[in-house]
Amino acid sequence: MRPPARQAWSERYGFAVLVLLAALSLAAGIGLREPTPPDEPRFALAAKQMVESGQWLFPHRGSEIYAEKPPMFMWLQAAAYQLTGNLRIAFLLPSLLAALLTLGLVYDLGRRLWNRQAARYATLGLFATLQFGLQAGRAQIDMVLVGMTTLSLWALLRYLLLRRDWRTLALGTFAAGLGTVTKGVGFLPLLVFLPWLLVRRRDPLRGSGSGWHGLVGVLGFLAGTGVWLVPLLATVLSSHDPALQAYAREMLFKQTGTRYANAWHHVKPFWYYLQVMLSLWLPGVLLAPWLLPAWWRRLRQADPRHWLLLGWALLVLLFFSLSPGKRGVYVLPMLPALCLAAGPLLPELLQRAGVRRLLSAWLWLLGLLTLALGAVLLHGELAWVQEQMTRREMQVGDAARLGHALLALGGLVLVAAIWGRGKRLGPALVLATAALWTCHGLGIQPVLSEYGSAQKLMRDVGARIGPDAQLGMLAWREHNLLQADRPATDFGFKRPWHLQWAEAGPWLAADPDRRWLFVLEEAIGPCVDHERSVYAGTSNRRRWWLVPGTAWRPGCVTPPFETGADADAAGGDESE
Repeated sequence: MRPPARQAWSERYGFAVLVLLAALSLAAGIGLREPTPPDEPRFALAAKQMVESGQWLFPHRGSEIYAEKPPMFMWLQAAAYQLTGNLRIAFLLPSLLAALLTLGLVYDLGRRLWNRQAARYATLGLFATLQFGLQAGRAQIDMVLVGMTTLSLWALLRYLLLRRDWRTLALGTFAAGLGTVTKGVGFLPLLVFLPWLLVRRRDPLRGSGSGWHGLVGVLGFLAGTGVWLVPLLATVLSSHDPALQAYAREMLFKQTGTRYANAWHHVKPFWYYLQVMLSLWLPGVLLAPWLLPAWWRRLRQADPRHWLLLGWALLVLLFFSLSPGKRGVYVLPMLPALCLAAGPLLPELLQRAGVRRLLSAWLWLLGLLTLALGAVLLHGELAWVQEQMTRREMQVGDAARLGHALLALGGLVLVAAIWGRGKRLGPALVLATAALWTCHGLGIQPVLSEYGSAQKLMRDVGARIGPDAQLGMLAWREHNLLQADRPATDFGFKRPWHLQWAEAGPWLAADPDRRWLFVLEEAIGPCVDHERSVYAGTSNRRRWWLVPGTAWRPGCVTPPFETGADADAAGGDESE
């Protein structure tokens, strides 16, 4: 038997190695791929335009103001772009740093509330959950939001459970305010005060603190939201530009209260998040039959730590379930709190035979499925493989690269499953997860990026029209403009197609020999000579054409398209 001091040193060393592998796996692939739809090109384009134009307060999508999300996340991407000079690296950095921050905060809070062992299990349990790593590798707002909500919760729980320091309270509410202007639901950490009201009679800090702490908390939240709201309102109120006023109305009303109470897309049933947890929260959700009774016992004992963590998570789940509009990423902020609540229970649970068998089965299933899929992709003559390659205009060599990456992943996961039998199951899960995100970042995403990002399509467009030609865009998507090899002229993004043609036609006619219009197939109107147009290719299940200036019929007026066609093309914020 190891001496206690030596065992403790070994555990800390092993934990440090696992955390390092986790961090490296989350960072794998940065700089190797392009932004891919639906959300990444939108934010990357706005960030790139911020740096190029110097206009940071009002993000733009081409020539139009982008009014679906506050600019905080795009500010972070733009700052990273200015720092690195490489958009491929910059667009993923905020999500990566937010993920690492979240892991660090979970460890620190677990150590403060319980002990280092609970902190280690909570941190690695969070990393091993599929949705966490998936969002850490995506350039979406949600991972940054999780970093801010976790920071707020870290500070507020320290204030409520450990020490009534007004500076900690101010940090917690400031982070909640900052989260609110990152995405409207960033205020959710403040809901932790509701379960605290139920257990404050057992609060060991009862009676400590000062009455003015509440004012400090309010000022902290106002300071956080004021980072964006103050310059926004000051500019809008001093301007007579209707576009800026429309932007403020859209951001402050439609994209907050209206979006929550009367969502116009992603409408799902009340129980929708149950299926999200059963799939994206693997493998941790497999422990629910053991965790739920254990949590219930802690709640019956009135443990304030579990009351606040679990009560807050339940309130967040209820908040999102009550809205008709639902997406799987919305409940991601709950995950760090649930992992913290599970941290002190995991060491004992992982000793149970039933738990070990279930988690081992997960590893074997993941390994065998990825091996099978990799083998299928390597057999390019199969009908399913041929169909998928044709839909994406993918080369045979790219399918083989995907197959080899999946074979490598499956082999590594199975090796981890074999090595992890017995007491090493916990580290095996972490190693398998690290292998998953490493192979995903280095082997899978770079291959898919060329097609999903429209990089290949826009490269072919540039070669087809020649280096001296001018490029215009109509009924375009964000990744088309982002991947264009030259400055492009657009005629709006959300404007109806016939109004875009009203400007695009004269633009083509002004220099017909040098100007080309990149246009969605469904948006080609009767004023274009189809025989002179050139098929550009397919990207993201859409067919695109190049219309030369010589194909435009001068004096022709494009009529309105069928009802709904223009809206389907613009798409808006399909995912966010």
